[in-house]
Amino acid sequence: MALEIMEGSIAVAQAVRRCRPQVVSAYPITPQTHIVEALAEIVANGELAADYITVESEFSALSACVGAVAAGSRAYSATTSQGLALMFEVCFNMAGMRLPLVMTIANRALGAPLSIWNDQQDSISLRDAGWLQLYAEDNQEAVDLHYIGYKVAEDHRVLLPAMVCFDGFILSHTYEPVNMLSQEEVDAFLPPFVPKYRLDAASPVSMGMYATPDYYLEFRYETDQAQKRALEVLREVGKEFGERFGRDYSELVESYQMEDAETALVAMGSICGTTKDAIDEMRTEGKKVGLVRLRSFRPFPSEDLKAALAGVTRVAVLDKNITLGAGGATARGAVALEVRDALYGSTIPVLDYIIGLGGRDVRIEDIKKVVALCEAGEGDRFYGLRTEVL
Repeated sequence: MALEIMEGSIAVAQAVRRCRPQVVSAYPITPQTHIVEALAEIVANGELAADYITVESEFSALSACVGAVAAGSRAYSATTSQGLALMFEVCFNMAGMRLPLVMTIANRALGAPLSIWNDQQDSISLRDAGWLQLYAEDNQEAVDLHYIGYKVAEDHRVLLPAMVCFDGFILSHTYEPVNMLSQEEVDAFLPPFVPKYRLDAASPVSMGMYATPDYYLEFRYETDQAQKRALEVLREVGKEFGERFGRDYSELVESYQMEDAETALVAMGSICGTTKDAIDEMRTEGKKVGLVRLRSFRPFPSEDLKAALAGVTRVAVLDKNITLGAGGATARGAVALEVRDALYGSTIPVLDYIIGLGGRDVRIEDIKKVVALCEAGEGDRFYGLRTEVL
């Protein structure tokens, strides 16, 4: 293990190299491009024994991964925003065929209007595709979640693809100190991929076949059950990672300053770093505020979240996405809908704040204002909406 200061995208590419994928198939798109550029160089230099497939679109990139994993190879891809949207059909196929893949999502807003800046609408829009969705707060976590993602996805109790999501530009293009595991350490943690089923001419099987109405429901049920099993597998693998390397990921929600919190903020991704700084300042001002950070959005850790929020007076959700048209006259995001579901039957009010869309800056002062709004009972709104331009 060695501490290095690295750009987030390069750190991810180096982590992927250590996972030893046999096939890399991806199409460059901002802000994901540095990852696949680095991997192309790594493969060309002979540092990774993999087939690097250059394709004409993101649809083709993920389609190639479907074939690679179905044939028994460990594979990798990366994308963002419009690229992920172009993969929509294949994302459902990958999960429905129970093919474990890890794909990095450098989260970016979806057009139109065109935006290359960060929010989490792209991955959130595929929340029902059957993929595991893990969200990193910083580049160290982004790196580690790739090792964990492969081990969980390939576990025969799960067999589902996984998205490792980290915020575009905010993390992907930022230099941070990262503890990089050695190849030997990763090999000891992550064994070679052993498929449960694969395409083999000597033992023919069919995958992704036509399903009549008599059988389709059962396929969706099985995928849902695999997601639920993944909760425990994530905890198990996260604990093992902590025991080996000192960074414990067994908790799918992270609590910060929650011991006596009256107002709890719920968020995921890099916004949580700013939120922690804001909480530290508010604590010096006598406000009892804490943070519950979600590391896993799919599967959603409802019971863990419910336990983390027990005893608070109110909850403010910071949603870097918008579920358009939901909630009548109010604004709702996907995270708040999940939090409300987890707290169903509770008297704790859950107020939602759509924030940071399209890369809009979120500062310490903004977090403080959200807390003030929540304490006043004013929520379910677009935070910072510029009404003068409407």
